[in-house]
Amino acid sequence: MRYSRFFLPTLKEVPAEAEVISHKLMLRAGMIRKLASGLYSYLPFGLRAIRKVENIIRDEMNRAGALEVLLPIVQPAELWQESGRWNHYGRELLRLKDRHGRACCLGPTHEEVITDLVRKEVRSYRDLPLNLYQIQTKFRDEIRPRFGLMRGREFIMKDAYSFDMDEEALDRTYQSMYETYCRIFERCGLDFRPVEADTGTIGGDVSHEFMVLADTGEDEIACCTVCDYAANVELAPAAAPPARPSTTAVVADMEEVSTPGKRTIEEVTAFLNVPPDRLVKTLVLMADGNPVVALVRGDHELNEVKLKRALGVEELSFADEETVRRLTGAPVGFAGPVGLPEDIRVVADTALESLCDFVTGANKGDFHLVGVNWGRDLKPPEFRDIRIITCEDPCPRCGGRIEIKRGIEVGHIFKLGTKYSGALGATFLDSNGRQRPIVMGCYGIGVGRTVAAAIEQNHDERGIIFPVPLAPFQVIVTLVNTNDEVMARAAEGIYQELSGQGMEVLLDDRKERAGVKFKDAELIGIPVRITVGRKVKETGEVEITRRASGHTILVRTEDVTEEVLNILK
Repeated sequence: MRYSRFFLPTLKEVPAEAEVISHKLMLRAGMIRKLASGLYSYLPFGLRAIRKVENIIRDEMNRAGALEVLLPIVQPAELWQESGRWNHYGRELLRLKDRHGRACCLGPTHEEVITDLVRKEVRSYRDLPLNLYQIQTKFRDEIRPRFGLMRGREFIMKDAYSFDMDEEALDRTYQSMYETYCRIFERCGLDFRPVEADTGTIGGDVSHEFMVLADTGEDEIACCTVCDYAANVELAPAAAPPARPSTTAVVADMEEVSTPGKRTIEEVTAFLNVPPDRLVKTLVLMADGNPVVALVRGDHELNEVKLKRALGVEELSFADEETVRRLTGAPVGFAGPVGLPEDIRVVADTALESLCDFVTGANKGDFHLVGVNWGRDLKPPEFRDIRIITCEDPCPRCGGRIEIKRGIEVGHIFKLGTKYSGALGATFLDSNGRQRPIVMGCYGIGVGRTVAAAIEQNHDERGIIFPVPLAPFQVIVTLVNTNDEVMARAAEGIYQELSGQGMEVLLDDRKERAGVKFKDAELIGIPVRITVGRKVKETGEVEITRRASGHTILVRTEDVTEEVLNILK
């Protein structure tokens, strides 16, 4: 491809709308352009990278025995009502009506549609196992789209759905998909970790996320430095507390003390001269519309995913200030568990079970309680693991040291079981003629997000550094002076020779200054740059530069093809 005929509008300045590195560089490198909030057009350079990911996915999914389909993006409400998700999915589900007034939605995912297809076609155990996948556009009406392709409203996704006879067969399919995903991200040239994860709105019992490790990642991952344990902090179990002490450990009387204007953990602990781990935070939340209270230690953070599971609710949010004052009698920052209404459900983190002589809010403005103890001063609550794991906690699997890393979710696999097949009546006749529900799995990859994550992981101050497998072009030939016949002839010859060898080559034949061409080449991140300059006239040599390392060598023109092939290997 000749640069002069390619649509590649690069930008010198960082667009004001861009927040994270990948968003900035994808806009500057002419890969995407914003149409509206969370909606992006893919330009030719960006689409080439997208197609690279798609091709790797197709190759590995086909290798695993999955079959490609293409399902409608517009889905009838009846299917979602049948599965029970129409009213529970939330406002991310874009609902609409057609000209006949029939309710529909734009598909954020396709569990209902694929299950409907299979329930109409699969009859016998002889039709199973079955694994169907598609690469298609999805739409989720994010409340705050951001970070470019990282969290857009419309995006390209690979979603696969497996259908098995029983849990044992699902285990085999799930393991096959786990290994397939590892091969996909290895072939993409990414540094990634599979981690145990929450199943979220998709449902099911078991799931793993595939995280590309990057300092700019939205998600936090708890990784063991000894074994291979890794889990999203939303799911990772925190350390079990030591045995609860005897009542002889209680030494102080409960006392109300004035703490004027001291609301935060830092302010209260400094004012009372106590460590944060002696303070109990009292958090008022709304769970499916009902108030609940969560208690965590002052140096710990509430894990809302764990709390939702502990409560068995669908929706969870922090209560507003008016609700807090109505339930506790105190403004935000002074709520406490002592004297709460009897009908309020209270869940405390397990790290609090062995705590004694602790500090809480007094349910009274500008006052706290000190010397508080379970049993004597308040009824022991329900103790559950509801906090985020920290580096001070041991590995849940081997007891080793935990590190917290940041990652970008690019893939997610689930064991769905019979959640959808049971709701939609997708059954089969087993070898004994008995009707049984099909056991399902679900496997997704964010295609555009994978490209964005690759850029987050591979860049420098000059621009993108594409891994070779995802690069829109493998080689860029930079012609320093288009008016020089010797240079132009050499550049053309190299371009034709490399293209003839099956390499994807971009020939920069623009009538631009050499400095502009060099800056653009570094910005767009093509792995290998061949600079055809004055040395080709003087010694018959050209410069070959690796984008990743910046290492440059001089090579005679007749040896360029062999050298580039060796680099790309």
